[in-house]
Amino acid sequence: MIEIRTLHTIHELQLVQKLEKTVWEMEPIPIHQTATAVRNGGLMLGAFIEGELVGFSYSFPGYSDGNIYLCSHMLGVHPDYQHKGIGKKLKEAQKAAALKMGYKLLTWTYDPLESRNAYLNLSKLGGICSTYIENCYGDMDDSLNKGLPTDRFKLEWWIDRRFNLLDTGKAYRIPWEYAKKEMPKLANIESHLSEIEDHDIVFVPVPAFFQQMKQKDNMLVIDWRMKTRNIFQTLFSKGYVAIALEKEQEGPVHYYKLVKRELLEAEKHAN
Repeated sequence: MIEIRTLHTIHELQLVQKLEKTVWEMEPIPIHQTATAVRNGGLMLGAFIEGELVGFSYSFPGYSDGNIYLCSHMLGVHPDYQHKGIGKKLKEAQKAAALKMGYKLLTWTYDPLESRNAYLNLSKLGGICSTYIENCYGDMDDSLNKGLPTDRFKLEWWIDRRFNLLDTGKAYRIPWEYAKKEMPKLANIESHLSEIEDHDIVFVPVPAFFQQMKQKDNMLVIDWRMKTRNIFQTLFSKGYVAIALEKEQEGPVHYYKLVKRELLEAEKHAN
């Protein structure tokens, strides 16, 4: 059984620090920062199995253009307990706690090439994205980010509403091809970018196994980074919004689904 609860004490925050080191192999956030945040509108949640902390989420208040929101900065799960749905349970608990605290919007960033995270954030939780940040955190030396610009999607999770897709017309699927070692590669994308505006929906491929590709061919990963950066920045500038990550049953890519913003209709709900 997984127990999820709010964390407040210095001892609990020290447990979070230990887990951070295990997950990312980097120095954790100082306790004076996390303690101050949770005492002033922030939220730290822990997931426990038989009394052991195996996952956490950390968020603090954000402010922009007159709006207050909850900035979900970190979510980590111990490597021995990943792929067991703990991340989703932490996000659901975060949503419930945030609603009680009076928040309507949560935001966080993630690497758009990490299709597993994209599936959780967009397809399972119902977040949307129309903001792309180049090299968001600068150069990082941890095992997940080393050697690659830290480009990020900034996700919007409106926890007081859901978005319904209105009737749509034509869809466009950006093509890919096989490179060496039977790994996927984007071809010349410029011609395809010029063809998208007449389409209500655009499907953008990303690698299904990004970290494995990085271990085999880092230059190919950088090629994916730069080309998808161009694609997403172009689509966002033209009013498209990412709303889902659609998994292919077979093959080396999955597809982002982007639609024109005017085709999304917000529906308020109470939970």
